[in-house]
Amino acid sequence: MNKAAAYAQFDNRAALVERHTPLVKRIAHHLLARLPASVQLDDLLQSGMVGLLEAARNFDGSKGASFETFAGIRIRGAMLDEIRRGDWTPRSVHRNSRRVTDAMEQLERQLGRDPTGTEVADYLELSVDEYHHILHDVSAGKLVGLDDLGVSEDAIGPGEESSEHFDHLADGRFQSALVEAIKTLPEREALVLSLYYDEELNLKEIGQVLGVSESRVSQIHSQSMVRLKTKLRAWRE
Repeated sequence: MNKAAAYAQFDNRAALVERHTPLVKRIAHHLLARLPASVQLDDLLQSGMVGLLEAARNFDGSKGASFETFAGIRIRGAMLDEIRRGDWTPRSVHRNSRRVTDAMEQLERQLGRDPTGTEVADYLELSVDEYHHILHDVSAGKLVGLDDLGVSEDAIGPGEESSEHFDHLADGRFQSALVEAIKTLPEREALVLSLYYDEELNLKEIGQVLGVSESRVSQIHSQSMVRLKTKLRAWRE
């Protein structure tokens, strides 16, 4: 490559990075809203910019995907990798996540349908309040995002690399499985996901739409995330 071509390529990458810096901020704020206070915005922004730079360096427009789609996956993956390295999720949360997932799976087999929250709580011999508390901790510890849902499985947990998420998108099989899983969710859970990720409403705004409290929306959102994780378990193991 001659110097002129090299400079042109550098300028093109720099322009891509400058134009899509707001995307890093948008993804960081979206993730931060679902994370504990120990996760700092600056850390997400820094790792997200690294992801954006890598995207600009590796993007191949001939493969059909837009740069924004490609960059969004790399940015989000870089942020999730940064959070994984922190490993702030207590072991008890991982343990409770497995308990809830196993309970949902067993009840779905027994009932031939998605179990209600009350049924899962009874199966685990917990009060409904205790069950919702576990759901809140689990959904903060492991994210499955719908924004994310039409693109990749945003899951925070040990042993998963962001490249796997892009592979799932690239071959389309995971995306298809995800779409089918969303279709089987209870109507209210699917609606909350759509309003939150597609329409980008916050929990308070969704509560106003549904006529319920913000905390109730949070419970519905958390349960739908765990339910999706259960339905997509085969892709995670």
